[in-house]
Amino acid sequence: MSESPDVRVDVSDRVLTLQINRPAKKNALTLAMYDAMTAALDRALEDPQIRTVLLRGSEGCFTAGNDLLDFMQRPPSSADSPVGKFLEALVGHPKPIVAAVEGVAIGVGTTMLLHCDLVYAAPTTRFQLPFVPLGLGPEAGSSLLLPQLCGHQRAAELLLLGEPFDGAKAFELGLVNRVVEPEGLHAWARERAVALATLPPASIRLTKRLLRAPIRATLEAAMSDESTAFFERLRAPEAAEAMSAFFAKRKPDFSRFD
Repeated sequence: MSESPDVRVDVSDRVLTLQINRPAKKNALTLAMYDAMTAALDRALEDPQIRTVLLRGSEGCFTAGNDLLDFMQRPPSSADSPVGKFLEALVGHPKPIVAAVEGVAIGVGTTMLLHCDLVYAAPTTRFQLPFVPLGLGPEAGSSLLLPQLCGHQRAAELLLLGEPFDGAKAFELGLVNRVVEPEGLHAWARERAVALATLPPASIRLTKRLLRAPIRATLEAAMSDESTAFFERLRAPEAAEAMSAFFAKRKPDFSRFD
């Protein structure tokens, strides 16, 4: 199994806990971390003793999204990239996935939650979908799933402006099941994961499959379209300006672009 010191994997009570653990960088995801997370999901898939996956960050932080330096040095160019393989494993996973979210959940830190089955968040969590401000576009099926979840106008506000929102707003939008105070968040999420692991596993898998079945083909098409556009945008001058501004710690200037 691919390993990374920044991803911890533990199995107990038939729950595989996948912990993003790079707190010095706000759990920003590198390509090696994506490989390790995919391997953990594959392990959960293959081991019949594992019935549930619990996805969490280190204490006080979920993930700041992609490590932009690592991301831009080796940008993805196809669905076979580490990012693409992780999303494929997450989207198609037959076992229930529970997420506990606090601190920051930026970019893929928010979009991956759209593919989890139960999501619990602290009220102070900072969610954000900053794809347009970075000169990019939606990912992970968010252009399909967000409008279905919260309506076109509210999804447009989240995706077009890319502004942050908190746990209460995420609950209002239907992105999370419950808002839980930070001191009890991880215990609550683990309790829910263990509860799922005690139920009939075949019935759990069947119910999850039937819940997802009506939009599976549409979701796959949306993710394919998003990926093609995302790879194109990565090479666009707007993205170059956004990344340059980010590393220079200045405000980007998009005034010269049509």
